[in-house]
Amino acid sequence: MTAEGAPPAAIESYHAHVYFDAGSREAAQTLRDAITEAFPVEMGRWHEKPVGPHPRWSYQVAFAPELFDALVPWLMVNRNGLTIFLHPNTGDDLTDHRDYPLWMGELLELNLSIFDKA
Repeated sequence: MTAEGAPPAAIESYHAHVYFDAGSREAAQTLRDAITEAFPVEMGRWHEKPVGPHPRWSYQVAFAPELFDALVPWLMVNRNGLTIFLHPNTGDDLTDHRDYPLWMGELLELNLSIFDKA
């Protein structure tokens, strides 16, 4: 059996996108605060509208590959019912979002047309 695709070394970093809406805003803020207290991550802006390929309100959690083993299992059990979309950053945005993601919670359709090459 051979592994195909990009080697793990091609992963420069990860983005976890935490999705929320007006009804789950407080839970999203609580999770955001807990993440920043527990992990050395870079928090993205708070978006109360769909941005980029993301179909819901969201904020981004950017982190180094070295944090994956600690942060991802923590998110799995501490997401409080929120949907989280996680993808690697390899330099190919379309592939990272379409082919390599992990979903925690509801599987949503992304607007991948923003990655179409003109």
